[in-house]
Amino acid sequence: MSFRAETTRTWKLSGPIILGELTQMALGIIDNMMVGAISYKHLAAAALVLSVMNIPFVLGIGITMSVSQLVSMAHGRRDGQQVSHYLYNGFWMCTVTALLIAIILHTGSDILFYLKQDPEVAALAKPYLIIMGWSTVPMLMFMAIKQFTDGLEYTRTAMILSLVALPMNIFLNWILIYGNLGMPRLELVGAGIGTLATRVIILIALALIVFRHRTFRRYIAVRRNQWALKWKTVKELLHIGIPSSLQAGMESGAFAVSGIIIGTLGALEQAAHQIALSCAAFTFMVSMGLAQGGSIRISNAWGRRNWADISLIGRSTLVSGLAYGIFCSLFFISARNYLPLAFNDDTTVVAIASVLMFYAAVFQISDATQAIGVGILRGIKDVKVPTIYVALAYWVIGIPVGCLMAFVFKMGAAGMWIGFVTGLTAVSILLNKRFFNRLRREKAAGNL
Repeated sequence: MSFRAETTRTWKLSGPIILGELTQMALGIIDNMMVGAISYKHLAAAALVLSVMNIPFVLGIGITMSVSQLVSMAHGRRDGQQVSHYLYNGFWMCTVTALLIAIILHTGSDILFYLKQDPEVAALAKPYLIIMGWSTVPMLMFMAIKQFTDGLEYTRTAMILSLVALPMNIFLNWILIYGNLGMPRLELVGAGIGTLATRVIILIALALIVFRHRTFRRYIAVRRNQWALKWKTVKELLHIGIPSSLQAGMESGAFAVSGIIIGTLGALEQAAHQIALSCAAFTFMVSMGLAQGGSIRISNAWGRRNWADISLIGRSTLVSGLAYGIFCSLFFISARNYLPLAFNDDTTVVAIASVLMFYAAVFQISDATQAIGVGILRGIKDVKVPTIYVALAYWVIGIPVGCLMAFVFKMGAAGMWIGFVTGLTAVSILLNKRFFNRLRREKAAGNL
């Protein structure tokens, strides 16, 4: 198949994943916008909660990725029995992970008062953190089932549910945040309850579709033989899931820690940082969705041991990510003075955010290509060394450089973003070089 045809197939598979990811990200952005309309301190509180819970939440999302990878490999071997077995074990593995995350966030919620944040911001944030922590349970259960359908390359199902969730969440926020239709005005707590309710509803809907739709009937029909928890299978899932989780967690953790560090500069800087980060995270969902689509297709080819397809899919996905990163960079530069106004109308917050948007624009290319690098390597079950690369890039280079620029060179929040650029560029180069080195070895061995 040609380079162009492979690119089209990857985008076709990735499109619904991307739209679903963007919708999920939009839920958080809408929460920020709607609570930001109350005051900048409410926006700062929401930012603080997202910073604190982002690390454990993303660790959980990383665990779910193993489901799609192993389902896709089994699907490539045309082993429907094993596909069903991975679904069952993966679902319960993700459920236990979600419960642990929720319990940790609930019992550790007082940490908000020890992070040198504005006391009023911390007080507003605590109940929101507890509710959002418990909302990770239905979210990760939903993600486990979604990864199963994605691994079979049926990516539209979860996308449609995610689209339905968007107006549902907006409506619940409108009622609960502002106290409309006779409901009490709950403000930030209302945003948390709305998100929790939305996630429960889409979980139930997706579970019903998988159980009842004829597309998935063959995998449900063998449940008596395959739906049994096996430690060997769980270990196989964790072999991919834990490194994937650590990769995502260390990246998000770097952003979360930087958010907390920026919070020590003041609530205005933290609110501005959250605006720029929300915009950058939104565009990153496209890169991540494309990386997932490419990873699923490579996993399928890996199941067939077809290195020619692996090479073509990997190269075409990387080129697509590079082109997308360039587009986002240009868009952020041109719109940096206008996008912050959608979140907050405080002139100081908007002025700081517009500067940070420029730095967010600079790292768009590296952000996109490093996501692709992680995805294509995960597709060939190469996850351990990339995890080390991510750790070095963010925690040995990114955060230290950011702190140096922010506090020693007195650049404030902008200095932390320079650290992001440095870390993202380093990890992008290392990851993609590793993939192409693997291709060269396979070519030398006569497999390509």
